[in-house]
Amino acid sequence: MGTVKFPFEVNYEELKRNIDYYVDIIFSNLESDFMVMPKGPGFVEYAAFEEGYELLKQETKSFTDLSPKCVWSAVIRNPISFIVLRTMLGFTPPEWAYIARKQTGVEISQSFARTIERQIRLGKWDPTSIRTSSREKIEALIETACKLLYEGAPEDTPPDKLHRLCKADTKQGLDSISSVARLGLPYAMLLYERLLGRPFAGHRDSVSELVGDVVEAAVEEVLSREGISYRKTRRAEAIPGFDQTPDFIIPSEFNPRIVIEAKLTEDDGTARDKITRIQHLAELSRKGQPTNFQVIACIAGRGFAVRKQDMRKLLLATQGKVFTLRTLDKLVDYTSLKEFRCH
Repeated sequence: MGTVKFPFEVNYEELKRNIDYYVDIIFSNLESDFMVMPKGPGFVEYAAFEEGYELLKQETKSFTDLSPKCVWSAVIRNPISFIVLRTMLGFTPPEWAYIARKQTGVEISQSFARTIERQIRLGKWDPTSIRTSSREKIEALIETACKLLYEGAPEDTPPDKLHRLCKADTKQGLDSISSVARLGLPYAMLLYERLLGRPFAGHRDSVSELVGDVVEAAVEEVLSREGISYRKTRRAEAIPGFDQTPDFIIPSEFNPRIVIEAKLTEDDGTARDKITRIQHLAELSRKGQPTNFQVIACIAGRGFAVRKQDMRKLLLATQGKVFTLRTLDKLVDYTSLKEFRCH
């Protein structure tokens, strides 16, 4: 990096005087790896998904007999077929539970639908040994799916509305499904549906916490390596004195001397919210609530590299103590953390 100085290396007056320069320094050091996502536990590989699909196709005679009995037979043999059925609907598990409850009157919670799918993904669900009440809910979900897929998108949908079943494979009910199964899906239509739904959107949502944990894990590694006492808070945990709980408190919540916010975002709107949160922590510190403490931001993701004005606010609120994954090796030396280092 040559003679480049980082904002955490200079005093507050220098930071204010050349704020745009230091914004550019942070921007140039932000990393984004949105092209690669963690699989996480319960990830369904394509081969496993295809096996479930082929079994469902066989049991329903190429989707010409999409009856609950045929579908249940497939699910008994390979539970992944249950997930295949949901993807044919294009619903999330909670959406499926909601509409099944409305159509059948069976009480199915969103958490039940999520749990069943999670267990299937982990290979821990055995449909032959479930309780009677659970079986009733599964049957209600399957019955609802079969009915919706058989009917397809209603013709009386207003022209200014888009029905969720108005997809290439479900618009005309069984005729659409069996046609797609026999002939294959037109590539242009597949791309159009991706335009509406974002590729990997469901998986990305399911592993969002794993993605966000990257920065927290990196900070925790630095603190542990240096022998620094710290309190890592849990999500939604309430800490006395803090109306917004920081990610790390050093050395503890009973004597907060330093707080660290470790944030990753690929979205500029979310980045603005996170910066506002850090600004609020800085305001609490200035007011001595609960004490005067140093506020440090450790950030990653392209979302933070969009609005210069937001980064100016972050740098001023933390008095330059903003670190990226590239500069975490300097975290202890250039903050009050060095006072808690143990060697």
